[in-house]
Amino acid sequence: MELAANRWFSSWFDTPYYHILYKNRGDEEAQQFMQNLITFLKLPQGASILDLACGKGRHSVYLNKLGFDVTGVDLSVNSIAYAKQFENENLHFHTHCMCKPMDEQYDAVFNLFTSLGYFEDEKENRESILSIKKEIKEGGWGVIDFMNVVKVIDNLVPSEVKTVQGITFNITRKVENGYIVKDIEFEDEGEEYAYSEKVKAFTLENFLYYFEKAGIELVHTFGNYNLQPYDKIKSDRLILVFK
Repeated sequence: MELAANRWFSSWFDTPYYHILYKNRGDEEAQQFMQNLITFLKLPQGASILDLACGKGRHSVYLNKLGFDVTGVDLSVNSIAYAKQFENENLHFHTHCMCKPMDEQYDAVFNLFTSLGYFEDEKENRESILSIKKEIKEGGWGVIDFMNVVKVIDNLVPSEVKTVQGITFNITRKVENGYIVKDIEFEDEGEEYAYSEKVKAFTLENFLYYFEKAGIELVHTFGNYNLQPYDKIKSDRLILVFK
C-alpha cells in the first residue's frame, strides 16, 4: 500500500487519482455561485480577487472571464502547473500555502469548496484565517465556503464504492477527534493505493471564535450557492461573508 504522508493533502491532491475521483464536480453550479457572489458583493469590473486554495483553477478562470483580475494559489504543484496554461495578464497562478499571507492585498479573498481545516496543527488553521484578514484591502471582502458539518455528520455515509474511468474507489467515512475522515482505497494497473482526507469539523461557532481572535467582522451567513439563509440542520453549505 502507498500511504498518504502526515500532511495528507500534499500527496493526495498531487495525484491524478484525486482529479479522477472528483471529475464530476459541477462546473455549472460553481459558476452560478460565482455569479451570485459577485453580484451580492457588488464587485466592480477589474476588481482584484485572490482564489485561495484554487486547485486546478476552475473558479479563477471563470472569475477572470467575468472581467476580474484574479490570482489563484494552491499548495499542489501539479494543480498549479495545470492551471498555468490559462494565465493571461489578469490571471496568475502560484504555489502557496494559505497559512502564510500573500505579499499583496485584494478587493476580495475567496476560499471555496471546503478548502480550509486541513492542517493537523491547530496553529496553522488559525494562521490561515489570520492570513486571509491580512490579504483583504480596506473595505474589501472575505468569503469562506465550507461544508455544513452538522448536516454532513448527521448524514454521513459510512462506506460506498464509486467506479470512475475504470477505477473502483472504496470509500469509508468517520468522525474522529474533531475531524471528518474519508479513507480511499483503490487499485490501478496492479498497484494498490490508500489515501485519507482529513478535514477539521468547523462549526459556525468555531469560525466565530477564530474571527474574534483575528479581528474579523462576520457580515452575512448563507446556507447554499443561491445565497439563501443558513440553517444549521438543513443547509448544505456554511458560507461566511466577512470584512
